[in-house]
Amino acid sequence: MNMNASSTPVKPASTPVDLKQAINNLDALPAMPVIAQKLLALQMGTEESERAMLMLIEQDPQISAKIIGLANSAMIAATRKVSTTRDAAMLLGIVRVYSVSIGIAIMSLMNKANPKWFSMQDLWLHSFGIAFAMTGIARFMPAQRRPKDDQVLLAGLLHDIGFLALAFLDPKRSDKLHERLAAEPDRPALAIEKEMLEISHDELGAELARHWDLPDDIVAVLRYHHAPDEAASAEGQPLARMVNIAEKLLTSFGLNEYVSPGVSDSEWKALGIDPSKAEEIKMKVAEQAEHALQFISTFA
Repeated sequence: MNMNASSTPVKPASTPVDLKQAINNLDALPAMPVIAQKLLALQMGTEESERAMLMLIEQDPQISAKIIGLANSAMIAATRKVSTTRDAAMLLGIVRVYSVSIGIAIMSLMNKANPKWFSMQDLWLHSFGIAFAMTGIARFMPAQRRPKDDQVLLAGLLHDIGFLALAFLDPKRSDKLHERLAAEPDRPALAIEKEMLEISHDELGAELARHWDLPDDIVAVLRYHHAPDEAASAEGQPLARMVNIAEKLLTSFGLNEYVSPGVSDSEWKALGIDPSKAEEIKMKVAEQAEHALQFISTFA
């Protein structure tokens, strides 16, 4: 893992940044937050690692507050008010707390980028909405094909960090892109990106994930969540398709990132899901999206 990469964002230039060249410059990319590095370095599955995880979270007020907020959200329906990270972990489960904490730590980088048109609140809502929706979709998959909960949550929370990378590399073009996405809400986001940038957010996200030495399956999810039928997406399956379907069911949820809606029978079958369950899944996803909305509203 690149522990020594600079965390200083590139200063806006008078001319557009060459994004393809910039992503090969390690000093141009933001360093992974230290707490995320430490969490990813843990070998989860032992009591010692669980204690270490909770100690790390307790030392970070932002992550701790959000984890406690999640435990008190309507999605969990706790019978009593949770006020400590340890109680939250008991209610949510260690796996969920681990994945969500990494996602929160990484997305906190947005506070340093300080864009004008790219709303951190929108990114939170979109990322949690997709992650929660994916957990709903997973419940309809055959057990032997269903990814682990920590993989599902991490993939959903991080799938659009390419937008974060763009905000660091070229803040001016990031603002222009999001302004354009807001002005053309019914046009596919990737089509607009191809007109304005030489590289899209899915490519940027994958390069940032490689820079951070994230797992290969997560890198593939970031790169191919808009193209899960490509052969190169195999490393990230079934997570890449789960993100793709979740975004089709929650198009423009949070972010102005429009994708063409509608899920085909073949897409459901690729996850081992009976297409006759589509309407039931849509209702579940809508319910999960509402939970995400209620949760994000707690730390507006």
